[in-house]
Amino acid sequence: MHLPNHHARRRFLQFLAASPLLTRYEAFAAEVEESLGSKIKDPSEVINVFEMQQLAGEKIPASHWGYLSSGTDGDGTLHANQTGYSRFQIRPRRLVNVATIDTRINFLGATAATPIMLSPIGSCAAFHGDAETGAARASAAKDAWMTISTQASDPIEQVMEARAGKGMWFQLYSTNVWDNTVKLLQRAEQAGCSTVCFTIDLPGGRNTETQELWTRQDERFCEECHYDGKQKPMFEGLARSGLVDPALTWDVIKRMKEATRMNVVIKGLEVAEDAEAAVAAGADGIIVSNHGGRATDTGRGTIECLPEVVKAVNGRVPVMVDGGVRRGTDVFKALAIGASGVGIGRPYCWGLGAFGQAGVERVIDLLNRELAICMRGSGTVSLAAINDSYLIDTGHRNEDYLRER
Repeated sequence: MHLPNHHARRRFLQFLAASPLLTRYEAFAAEVEESLGSKIKDPSEVINVFEMQQLAGEKIPASHWGYLSSGTDGDGTLHANQTGYSRFQIRPRRLVNVATIDTRINFLGATAATPIMLSPIGSCAAFHGDAETGAARASAAKDAWMTISTQASDPIEQVMEARAGKGMWFQLYSTNVWDNTVKLLQRAEQAGCSTVCFTIDLPGGRNTETQELWTRQDERFCEECHYDGKQKPMFEGLARSGLVDPALTWDVIKRMKEATRMNVVIKGLEVAEDAEAAVAAGADGIIVSNHGGRATDTGRGTIECLPEVVKAVNGRVPVMVDGGVRRGTDVFKALAIGASGVGIGRPYCWGLGAFGQAGVERVIDLLNRELAICMRGSGTVSLAAINDSYLIDTGHRNEDYLRER
């Protein structure tokens, strides 16, 4: 296995320079062939997650980068996840004693020092050999919560051990063989997971065009990762089945609660009607998510979906949100709207791809630092103090938002 050749790397850097999905520094656009990795050798030198993105892109093989970077169709919803935050402006308060701030959370018994959680992303070994185990060690070191994917490269028991007693959640794709689904739930519970995050936003697959475009540029032959019969660790010993069941309805929540003692959180809701249905069916929590812009190409960012879901739930169960979080100010805005916490996916995988476990730790540190600065600058001393009085919804996205961050 080898990295793409020089010409493929050059094409990659040119793509990044022109991409609206990456903050554009003028120096970077002008010197597109210069590698950031030649300047930054240590994760402590990285100043924001956008630099980590560039570093990861220089190291991760093309097809794997395509998998990580792709949205669905033309990536419109992926783009909206980030630009959606530009709708909301912060209303700061002054002369508040902010010498000490508290960012701790307790979300369904999951306690952590930060509301920034690691969302589930499958196949993390595609980005770095540290994979999910490295991400688990990093999140444990920074006292951040983590959810492991059904499609994880590493066994759940190994990843849980790396969490060093801090616990973890399990993200579930309900297969079309119910016995397999029950066995997945039971294994996660036996491993020590306290909550299952049931992903419901991919009943019909997805059209990941960006991934396909990047795969065309990859000249490797990778039999180790991709061959008929290869299974992810969670599926070892199970009968062959589809990854999702398109025939499921809301009664699946009751069936899951009969099969496990874990909390059941529904991941992938975007509208008030579904939030009402989830609560009525017995869900213990909700994660507003569109699979990082890689489910249905709705054109709506998750931060734009969050207000109606929070209003519909009305405090009956906790609500989280993921998708598009790139700054501490994004975290602040989500909390002000009513989220109990936020998930990050691509940012920590950029850290993983760039520096392994140390890169994940740096990404968490960067976002925590930015959140703390925003909280102090806005006059909020705790997460509980952050509410919608600190925001203005302008109703309009700034399409230059990505370039200006």
